Amino acid sequence: MDVVLVGLPGSGKSAVARRLAKHHGAQLVDLDESIESLAGRPIPDIFAAEGEAGFRSHERDAIARLGPADETPAVHRVISTGGGAVVDPRNRWVLYRDRLPVWLSVRPEIAAQRLRRSHVERPLVAGRDPIGAVRALAAARERFYAAGVEVDGHAEVASVVRQVEHAIEGRRTQGAGQGTALLRARTRIGDIVLGDGIAATEIARVLDGLGRRRTVVLSEPGAWSIVGEDLLAALRRSALAVDVVLLPQGEPAKRLSIVESVARELARLRVERSDVIVAVGGGALGDTAGFVAATWLRGVRIVHLPTTLVAQIDSSIGGKTAVDLPEGKNLVGAFHQPQAVVADVSLLRTLPERETRAALGEAVKMAVLGDERLFELLEERGEELATGAESAFASGAVAELVERCAWAKVEVVAADEREVGSAGGRIALNLGHSLGHAVEAAGGYEDLRHGEAVAFGLRAAVGLGRSLGITPDARAGRILALLERLGLGRGVLPYSPEAVRAALVADKKHAGGRLRWVLPDETGVVVRDDVSDELVEAAIADLVGAEVAA
Repeated sequence: MDVVLVGLPGSGKSAVARRLAKHHGAQLVDLDESIESLAGRPIPDIFAAEGEAGFRSHERDAIARLGPADETPAVHRVISTGGGAVVDPRNRWVLYRDRLPVWLSVRPEIAAQRLRRSHVERPLVAGRDPIGAVRALAAARERFYAAGVEVDGHAEVASVVRQVEHAIEGRRTQGAGQGTALLRARTRIGDIVLGDGIAATEIARVLDGLGRRRTVVLSEPGAWSIVGEDLLAALRRSALAVDVVLLPQGEPAKRLSIVESVARELARLRVERSDVIVAVGGGALGDTAGFVAATWLRGVRIVHLPTTLVAQIDSSIGGKTAVDLPEGKNLVGAFHQPQAVVADVSLLRTLPERETRAALGEAVKMAVLGDERLFELLEERGEELATGAESAFASGAVAELVERCAWAKVEVVAADEREVGSAGGRIALNLGHSLGHAVEAAGGYEDLRHGEAVAFGLRAAVGLGRSLGITPDARAGRILALLERLGLGRGVLPYSPEAVRAALVADKKHAGGRLRWVLPDETGVVVRDDVSDELVEAAIADLVGAEVAA
């Protein structure tokens, strides 16, 4: 067994690691010392010469050199990490999987006091108010640390070591098969948990924390056939009473008639306001289940277990719930935040390639909003991600993709939950969605997957941005090249301009009678409501291969 100690600078990782390694006769690996040895100079010198980005590159190399984890019951290695080592999803994928991550949790004020007494220079704290600096680090990093087993790091070293020993014994007792949590965050829009192989155990843990002994699962046949057996077993082990209600697969679930049928089933089951709904499925299922939860008895709690890529990176997060009408997509809905979203990337292994590739339309959107690392990830490993290649899972690329997209959405929604902000608010998430929703509707919500439609909408947004002088040629070229590489937004659609135009009129993003367009600029997006009808007609014509009227 490898034990990995994580936590803030000043949390006592080095001292605890030395004591643990000595007690178990295990190898002690201090990552900071490994970095200095590989680089041939002290960490402060690395920061001075290469900045934090250069240091993080050395850090990733040192972590990669750890090699495979030791999975025997005996403690083989004790790994002490730098405070920021687990910020990078690539590092956490290596450090947490098949190892025991332990979080030495201390208050920032205590950590700052310890740092004042330390002879070790901390470049991210040096020259700053220590308490303020450590508080900022704690706020930014807690979700990464919290994926590990938390122990109280305020006590004397001997007491902290005993707590870690208890965690080690717990790991031995549980054995393999518990999965790996990679991120655990409490946010104002619900808890977010990300991991690999965690679905059943995490849903049971979340429901146990909510204090109810009964839950109703709303799912769909495809998702339930994959996750249902394990989930039911875990919930029943936790002494939870469970009822399961299956909805239609995909977009047919998003109808008012389905909402009525589900509500009548809840009435038959005598579901109470204090009960919890668990939504297990893709984006359409989550939308409908969320709307049911928002309206049943004027609102009951819901937990999401998204089983598709588009649901994990987008639709399960943010509390938007809705169903469709013939007149347009998502026109009837409500804001209803979940208690938690549990994203288990292992569930994505069974997805058809078309579903996975289509979801990358939403991922490109998030990259265009300003995540340069996400852009690079899609450019470097897009085809692996699109095909669901095992290499993309084994390397952690899928987990990184889900985390970067999902967390970016968390931050946007938490700042503007009900889409009242301007360009920097939630409306930015509608990049590619105006014409994307319009072409979805023109196809009767059957021809295109949502992410495929968003890709066409992105193509149109780039064209509009170019025409208005908003999107520089280099930026436009990079976005379009990425869509092309991913096999998205290509060619022309078999719809009439009239059908697309009619759906666009029903778009929810109208304000004061004018449609607000989200368009790419040099580094992110802007919102404009002055896009002329002529430019819109040209954008529609480009998508459907029609001639523009003179």
